[in-house]
Amino acid sequence: MADPRVKALKIKTGIVKRLAKEKISYEKESERERERLLKFKNDGKDEYVVRKQEEVLQECLMIVPDTQRRLGKAFEDLSEFLKAEEDLKETEEYRNAQAVMEEAKVQLKD
Repeated sequence: MADPRVKALKIKTGIVKRLAKEKISYEKESERERERLLKFKNDGKDEYVVRKQEEVLQECLMIVPDTQRRLGKAFEDLSEFLKAEEDLKETEEYRNAQAVMEEAKVQLKD
C-alpha cells in the first residue's frame, strides 16, 4: 500500500504548481486588458464601453494579489511538509516538490 505522506506531498506540490501558473496567467490577462483599454481610449470608443473596460481591468488586477497570497500560503505549507518529512528525500515526489518550489519562488518575489 502506498505511503499516505507521498500522496499528500503530490497534492501539496500540485497546488503550488497550479497557483504559480494561475498567477502568471492572471498577470498576462491584466496586461491584455490594460492594452485593450488603451486601444479603446485611443480609438475614441463610447465612454460607457471605456468605463466597462476599466471595471474589467480592475477585476483582473484584484485577482493577482489574491492569487499571490494563496500561493504564498501553499508554498509555506509545502515547505513545512518537506521539512517534517525529510525521510522521503530519496523519492521522486520529494525531488519534484523541491523543483516546483524553486520555480514558484520566482512568482513569490513579484
